[in-house]
Amino acid sequence: MSRVKKGVNALKTRRNVLRAAKGYRYRRSTNEAAAYEALVHAGAYAFAHRRDKKGDRRSLAITKVNAALDAKGISYSKFMGAMKKKGILIDRKILAELAQHEPATFDRLVAEVQ
Repeated sequence: MSRVKKGVNALKTRRNVLRAAKGYRYRRSTNEAAAYEALVHAGAYAFAHRRDKKGDRRSLAITKVNAALDAKGISYSKFMGAMKKKGILIDRKILAELAQHEPATFDRLVAEVQ
C-alpha cells in the first residue's frame, strides 16, 4: 500500500485557518491550534447572536414607540391592545419608524386608536 503524505493539504488548512484568524490578538492569530479554537468559538457566538439580534431590534422598536406614546399620555401596552381590538395590523418596526420620522402620521394613528 502506498503511503499518503499530507504536507500540501496540511499547509493549505493551516494557511486558511490563520487567514481567518487574522486580526485576533496574541497566540490566537499565529498559533494554528489556538486560532482554530478561536474560530470555532467565534462561529458559535455568531450563530447564537444572529438570533439575539432580532430580539434586540424588537426591544429597541418597542422603546421608541413607548417614548413617543409617553408624550401622548398613553401606555404602550394599552396602545397595542387597542390596536389589536381595532384590527390595525402594523408591526412594531413600522410603528417605531413612524414615531421617529413621521410624527404627524403617528399622531393620526394614535388618535384613531383612542
